[in-house]
Amino acid sequence: MEKRKTISTTTQTRNITDLSSTTNNIYETVMIITKRANQIAAEQKQELSRKLEEFNSMGDSVEEVFENHEQIEISKYYEKQPKPTLMAIDEFLIDKIYYRFVDKKEKEKENVKNN
Repeated sequence: MEKRKTISTTTQTRNITDLSSTTNNIYETVMIITKRANQIAAEQKQELSRKLEEFNSMGDSVEEVFENHEQIEISKYYEKQPKPTLMAIDEFLIDKIYYRFVDKKEKEKENVKNN
């Protein structure tokens, strides 16, 4: 996952009107951003786990553990990345998130199929 230079790594005050202008409902906007942030966090966690997996060995004891500079650099890279919530807000504001609303009839049909 690449770090985008345009995303701030610090918390910013956002205008609620600007955020909710697309959906006309701040609660729906928050849910969309939350779901995307959870997706980004899961992707980052999987990516980091894959990269750190090669450093795991079965027979490590306290005496055998030593500093691995590559592992430290990988961890530092992920610590410096913007938080998933900030990335999701940025994606929402530049219309990179696809979302749709399911009406009650569709939801009921889906529930009937699943049961």
